[in-house]
Amino acid sequence: MTGKIPGYRYIAEYLERSGVSHVFFVDAILRRTLVELETLGVSRILAHSEKAAAYMADGYARVSTKPGICFAQSVGAANLAAGMQDAYLHRSPVLAITGRKTMSFRHRNAYQEVDHAPLFSPVTKFRGDVADGEYLPIMMEQAFRQMTDCGAPRPVHLDIDGLQGELLELVDVEAAMLPDKQVREHPATRAEPDAQAVKKAAEKILSSSRPVLICGTGAIHARAHEAVLAFAEKLSIPVGTSTGGRGILPTDHPAHIGTVGTYSAPPANRIVHESDLVIFLGCHAGDQVTTDWTIPGQDKEIIQIDIEAQEIGRNYPKAVGILGDPAKAVSALHCALAAARPFGDWLSHAGKLCEEWRQSMTEHLTSDAKPIRPERLCAELSSVLPDNAVLVADTGFSTIWTATLVDLRKGQTFLRAAGSLGWAFPAAIGAQLAQPERPVVCFTGDGAFYYHLSELETLRRHDIPLVTVVNNNSALSQGLHNVRRIYGDIKGNVDEIIRFVPTDFAAIAKAFGIASFRVENPGDLGDVLKQAIALRKPVLIDVITDAEPRVPVAWTVAA
Repeated sequence: MTGKIPGYRYIAEYLERSGVSHVFFVDAILRRTLVELETLGVSRILAHSEKAAAYMADGYARVSTKPGICFAQSVGAANLAAGMQDAYLHRSPVLAITGRKTMSFRHRNAYQEVDHAPLFSPVTKFRGDVADGEYLPIMMEQAFRQMTDCGAPRPVHLDIDGLQGELLELVDVEAAMLPDKQVREHPATRAEPDAQAVKKAAEKILSSSRPVLICGTGAIHARAHEAVLAFAEKLSIPVGTSTGGRGILPTDHPAHIGTVGTYSAPPANRIVHESDLVIFLGCHAGDQVTTDWTIPGQDKEIIQIDIEAQEIGRNYPKAVGILGDPAKAVSALHCALAAARPFGDWLSHAGKLCEEWRQSMTEHLTSDAKPIRPERLCAELSSVLPDNAVLVADTGFSTIWTATLVDLRKGQTFLRAAGSLGWAFPAAIGAQLAQPERPVVCFTGDGAFYYHLSELETLRRHDIPLVTVVNNNSALSQGLHNVRRIYGDIKGNVDEIIRFVPTDFAAIAKAFGIASFRVENPGDLGDVLKQAIALRKPVLIDVITDAEPRVPVAWTVAA
């Protein structure tokens, strides 16, 4: 294509050529572009808040491996930036586009205008200002490169001229600058690991007797599932995960020991502590996954495999590092260890610890107590999730319950909030739109669901077949016991800062035109969940649960 085209046509064609199927936005922004996107077959999803739009784009990106796209006008930029935090923490490829006043209006008390750079800088790996047609192709290409082809993915931001981006939409852009039609997935390139680094790491493994592999979000990004499975089965090595790495192995695989760190069941941390070598694969070894860097401690032998050089040794300075694509690196290690003897006795010991703990939970997993115990809800969900299901969990207790007690089979996907309460419901909408053929189930607490329940209207408007399970205990249960402890003997109103009045979310969903169920009897859970998933339409299940049960307590060195 030669000649010039208007900016709105350029943006729309660039997104469509890059394989984007949906964009998420709050009016008023890029209206001409949105009209053009319809002509190109790209769906426009109008959200009820900028933060929800960002979360939808994040959920879309996590399951599709394609960038998620979200828009907001200038006055909504701060809200959109707040929604980018979870994508940044999870290392998710999301492009945020915001409008802004043209240069001559800045620093003059312009209506609805604040500086956007300080808002987006902490939650993006790249941001660019786009004021004219000459820079639009350069900035669009750079944004997509940063998301898909420059180390670990993370969000990016483009700030464009006009409160609604309308000024840039009308500039002339060289049509020849449009990219060839392609699907821009991450990782676009896969860096080969250095052979000497692989050899050194293999020697470490050969000299160990109790190694453990911990897979993080980076292993999921690299789609290292089959490579990890082959490596684990070759060596008979225990495999733990961060919450973001959960699903790299089926949870019923003999090598799987569960999530590790502060959001783990007791056996996982104990196994890591008893090990003599820890291999971090695509895992940045932050405080949560290492229990404040005590499991493993600094005296432990460490191998760290990552696509980003800056992460290797960041938290464990003595780590032996392999820089490269996690899937390629673990496959290279597998080849280097072709003659190695498996660690069968060590794996048997780890498996026994996991099985003993699971047996100890049987009473709660099968409990008929009312209100319903969350453990029973997790057990019933495990039994009915289809083989190709996507489970999306909110932060806090929602993540811990599902990461420790919901079983995942091969082909199932687990997504969790990286810390933002209320993330799961809109993120699950994005995930369902990204992969409409897969059943998506959102697991959220009532405290989280209140954030974005208005998106029930979005579900109905687009007839999105998402099943939303609300763990409804009328409280922020993760903080309940802590608040009581702080009160101690002080007389006062504990409920005022931690509890809600009971709400019938099934009735609210019905008012939105959404099919709904209210479950108070644990014996009804399995049938209701199965029926809801089979409907393939928007459904909400309001499960009345007990706020008192505590999640599994992570094992610590002190304990």
